[in-house]
Amino acid sequence: MNLLTSPETMESNPNLAVLGFRRQLVYHLHFWAFIAVAPLILIQWQHGNHLLAAFLALFCANAVLVIGCLRLTGRYFLKGRLFPILAVVSAAYSTAINGHAGLYWAYPAAIALFFLLPLKEASVCNILFVAVMAVTSFLKFPEADFWRITFSLGLSCVFAMVFAWLVGRMQQELTKLATTDPLTGCLNRSQLEDILNNQIQMRERYERVSSLVLVDLDYFKVINDQWGHLAGDKVLKELALRIRKRLRENDQLFRIGGEEFMIVLPETRQKDADTLAHQLLSSISATPFLDDIRVTASAGVAEVCQGETWSIWLNRADQALYAAKHQGRNQIVNAPKPGTTAPTTSEQRPFPPMNEGGEVA
Repeated sequence: MNLLTSPETMESNPNLAVLGFRRQLVYHLHFWAFIAVAPLILIQWQHGNHLLAAFLALFCANAVLVIGCLRLTGRYFLKGRLFPILAVVSAAYSTAINGHAGLYWAYPAAIALFFLLPLKEASVCNILFVAVMAVTSFLKFPEADFWRITFSLGLSCVFAMVFAWLVGRMQQELTKLATTDPLTGCLNRSQLEDILNNQIQMRERYERVSSLVLVDLDYFKVINDQWGHLAGDKVLKELALRIRKRLRENDQLFRIGGEEFMIVLPETRQKDADTLAHQLLSSISATPFLDDIRVTASAGVAEVCQGETWSIWLNRADQALYAAKHQGRNQIVNAPKPGTTAPTTSEQRPFPPMNEGGEVA
């Protein structure tokens, strides 16, 4: 993903929004680190500290590469792993030859690691960082200064680690809230385009077909009218549970409308998706919801075809579902492939459907 992701794209996909903001953070940290460190190269060179000047030059070169890769390709150069190595070496060597003047740079470098690396990697790097700085301080400063430096740097790392952990937890919770339906826990429309495009890419590159199943409860308005919206919500939650029990680990369940659900079935032919749809409709109609509410459902099935977009694929499944509704509900219609004959209907009537008044037809 490019660093400069459009606001429209970030708004429609929370995961991309999080990734975009993280890369902007990485970009700005390296940019300002470069601004701060670049003048020191000349200063250290003039003072005769040629080796330290070389380390700082490498540090700046890494920052330039990170910034350039993010700008041009949207990728994080070496995933930021050069930063801790150069930061530890530069801070430790600068402290060894410049005393306290070099020590001050260790604090921002240690804290920055928690913004540039995954939490576990940053924690391990900072343990090594503190250990190296502790040895350097022990050899360079009086014992009292050694203890002050070790504990202050260590506490700074602990505070930064706790903050990064809490921010990470908050990010996960906010992303979950933004990408899932709060009632059923299913994925919502914010993930739909990316997931369908991913399945299309698998079809184009590796000939791995995928199928969609759209499931819609029949006469759901009757349930809300006769038993109330709270009962309707409970029916939807139980429906999601019944569907999940019959899905594989890599199958994905969406709620894309009030009582309409979509199932993405990776590496599944339309024939197998049709079999699953029959099982789902049987599980829905066989056992009453909330002890006394009998429900049926209709389904549309579509296998992804070569060269079609996600919207066309989804529209074919939607048209099949519409046909199932139009033909009397409580049945499954398989979407035809482009250029072929009419949809194939497979009836599923373990219980008679209800009419608009809620009576058995």
